Amino acid sequence: MNTTAETNTARHVIVSRDQWLTERHELLAREKELTRLRDQIARERRALPWVRVEKNHVFDGLEGRCTLAELFEGRHQLLVQHFMLGPDWEQGCPSCSFMADHTDGMLPHLAQRDVTMVAISRAPLARIERFRQRMGWRFKWVSSNANDFNFDFGVSFTPEEKAKNKVTYNYGTRPYESDELPGISAFYQDDAGDVFHTYSTYGRGVEVMMGTYNLLDLAPRGRDERDVPHKMEWVRHHDRYAAAPQATPAAGACCHAQA
Repeated sequence: MNTTAETNTARHVIVSRDQWLTERHELLAREKELTRLRDQIARERRALPWVRVEKNHVFDGLEGRCTLAELFEGRHQLLVQHFMLGPDWEQGCPSCSFMADHTDGMLPHLAQRDVTMVAISRAPLARIERFRQRMGWRFKWVSSNANDFNFDFGVSFTPEEKAKNKVTYNYGTRPYESDELPGISAFYQDDAGDVFHTYSTYGRGVEVMMGTYNLLDLAPRGRDERDVPHKMEWVRHHDRYAAAPQATPAAGACCHAQA
């Protein structure tokens, strides 16, 4: 007996198809409002003024040392995942890894739209590379261990900030939580080679990389995080999940494998 399924069914009103369509049309109107609002916010995001990046950040990569301008790889647009992997961390943040699991499949499509995407962390390159190999990722990932990039873009915090229990993150002041926090930043390089910072998002803003969440939001039980102590606590590195439970066929279901 599937008690969980029965409990979930009991929480919902069961109606006719016609009644369901009536309510679905009402929700569709709201979804279209959200789509139009999202498009408007995207236009406003693109209309933000830019800031010239004056500092010459130099990173360590597999091909050697490279500047922020060189990370564009000849394109005009650069997206950076500020990946939480501190200098002495043994492995990357599970939530940042959840984000990064969606990256490789996007890379050829982003390149078609003149966009390069990289991950940047404060860990030394050797530590980054060990973890990248373990996770099987192909995207470019460089180390900012020798520069102030993470601090300049508000995702790494100093011992002094930790001692004061006060940091600036996501455009506001909050108590210290970790040496590293997540973010995504966007940059533009013009034909003269000048680089501009155009946008950064933090906190729940990084969910734009979490395609799995978008699909879970369509599923009957959604993200199903109400019973976990902290949001995303269920997330693991993809090689650390326990085996998924075997599906139990519903009563009356046809199972050819047992025929």
